[in-house]
Amino acid sequence: MALQEKAYNSIDSIRQKSDACLLFCSLGKDSLVLLDMLYPKFERIVCVFMYFVKDLEHINRWIGWVKAKYPRIEFVQVPHWNLTYILRSGLYCVPNPKVKLLKLADVVKAMQLKYGIRYAFLGMKKADGMNRRLMLNGYEANNYENNGLVYPLADYTQKDILAYMKQHGLPEPVRYSLKASNGVGFNLDCLLWLEKNYPQDLRKIYKTFPMCERVLWEYHNKQN
Repeated sequence: MALQEKAYNSIDSIRQKSDACLLFCSLGKDSLVLLDMLYPKFERIVCVFMYFVKDLEHINRWIGWVKAKYPRIEFVQVPHWNLTYILRSGLYCVPNPKVKLLKLADVVKAMQLKYGIRYAFLGMKKADGMNRRLMLNGYEANNYENNGLVYPLADYTQKDILAYMKQHGLPEPVRYSLKASNGVGFNLDCLLWLEKNYPQDLRKIYKTFPMCERVLWEYHNKQN
C-alpha cells in the first residue's frame, strides 16, 4: 500500500466515526502536513498548540498564517505539559514544588473533555526514534489509532514530509538550527536565533525564565 494511501486510510477510518477532531499542532513540519491532510476531511478541527512562553511574536505570526490558510479551524493555546517539570524543578526560574506534574496524555484528555471530541491526531513518526517506533508498531493493525489517539504519519520519514510539503506548496516552518528538533527551547541555537531575529521574544522569555539569560551570556563571553 502506498504511503499516502495508508495515511488517508487512517484518517478516513476516524472520519467515518466523527466529523470533528483535535490536532496537536506544534507548527512544525509534521503537524502542518497533517493539518493539510485533515482539513478537507473534517467539519471541525481544533488545533492545540502547547507553549512554553505564551504570545511570542514569531509564533503568533505562524499561527496567523495557519488560520488564514485553513480558515475553518479553531486554534487554542495551552501550556506545554513539559512546563510543569520545568517550573517544579526550577530550570532557569525559581522552583515551585506545588506545581502538579503532567504528561501529554493529561493534556489530551483535558482537550477531549473540554471540546467533547474523542479523536486526537498527532504527527509522531516511527523515524523519530526507537521509542516512537516501538510504540507506533503496536498500533499498526488498528490503522495507527489507540484509544482515541491517531498517528497517520507513523510510516513517514523526514524525506517524505519534505516531499509532501513541496508537492502541496507548504512553506517550511521556523528553523532555529539545522538539528532535527525545531521547538522553542532553552538551547543555545534557539536563543541565538531569537537574539538575531526576534529580540523582543527573547526578552519575553527572559521575563519568565530569567536565569536562561546566562546561556547567551556565557556564549558571548567565550567569543570575546
